[in-house]
Parts: sequence; C-alpha cells; structure tokens
Amino acid sequence: MSVQDDLAAVKRCLEDLVRTVGQLERSITADRGAPVTPVEGRAESMVTIPDTPYDGTMWADSASDDEGLGMRDRHAP
Repeated sequence: MSVQDDLAAVKRCLEDLVRTVGQLERSITADRGAPVTPVEGRAESMVTIPDTPYDGTMWADSASDDEGLGMRDRHAP
C-alpha cells in the first residue's frame, strides 16, 4: 500500500469511528430520556498544535531529569 492508500484507509476508519461514537451517544441519551441533539462535523474542543519548535527552557529545570529516556547527554538502558 502507498502512503496515500494508508491515509485514505485511516480517514475512512476515523469517519466510521466518529459516526459510531455519535450513534452510541445518541443511544445513551435516548435511554436516559433526554432530548437527542444531532452531532455534526468536528468537535469544537479540538486544539491545533503549532509546528513551531518548543522553547528549550521548558526542559532546563531539574524536574525534567526525572523523565528518564529523554534526558540530554544520557543513553537509554
């Protein structure tokens, strides 16, 4: 499979998942007796993550040393 085929397959699976979750939410809402609201499009709570590099000072403190494998000047066990 090419990358384009893989991406198309992932997109179809994601659309199926979104549709199935919407059906499940409507089913649960109907079972509880609450009014059913249609779910359309993407969730409004999605956050866009920028492509800009993170500020290196975020990892300059000693607390980041507890992370293990991602430490500077050290190798994985």
